[in-house]
Amino acid sequence: MTKNIMIVGVGGQGSLLASKLLGHLLLTQGYDVKVSEVHGMSQRGGSVVTYVRFGEKVYSPIIDKGEADFIVSFEKLEAARWVEYLREGGRIVVNTQEINPMPVITGAAEYPDHLIEKMEALGIQVDAMDCLSLAEQAGSAKAVNIVLMGRLSRYFDIPVDTWKEAIRACVPAKFVELNLKAFDLGRA
Repeated sequence: MTKNIMIVGVGGQGSLLASKLLGHLLLTQGYDVKVSEVHGMSQRGGSVVTYVRFGEKVYSPIIDKGEADFIVSFEKLEAARWVEYLREGGRIVVNTQEINPMPVITGAAEYPDHLIEKMEALGIQVDAMDCLSLAEQAGSAKAVNIVLMGRLSRYFDIPVDTWKEAIRACVPAKFVELNLKAFDLGRA
C-alpha cells in the first residue's frame, strides 16, 4: 500500500532537504519512492510543496486531495491551506511558527487566529510544536526542517539510528552534529 507525505512550507525553509532526507531514508528501507517538488514563489517567501510517496510500487509522484497520510508543515497557515489533501485519519505535524504571507504584509489581509484549534475542531490529528525554538536550541534557526523530521519519525516504525544515518548522508558534514541534535529535540 502506498503512503503519502506532503511537505508544505515557505520558500527558504528547507523543505527540499527534508524531502531529500525522507526519500533517502525510505529507499534504504526497500521502498519504491517518488519525490516531486512543486515550487510556488519559493524565492519570494511563497508556498513550496513537496510530495513524497512510497510503497511496494509507486507509479505517480503526485498526491491528490484526500490522499495524504501526513502533512508536514513548516508554518501554521500552510498547514491550513493544504488540509483538504489530508486523508481521513491522517495527521498533520506542524511548526507553530507564523510567517506572514504577502497579503498580510501589505495589509490586505490578517493572519487567521486559532488555526491549530480550527483544524482540531475538524477532527484532524494535529501534532503542533514550536520547532523554531528547538532549532535555535540545537544551534540554528535553519534546522526547523530536521526538528520536523524528528517529530515525524515518531510515527514510523523505522529505527532512530536509520533516520540519523539518512541525516549523515544528506547533510553537509559540518552541519551533521547540529542536525542530529535538532532531530533528537524534535523526536523528544
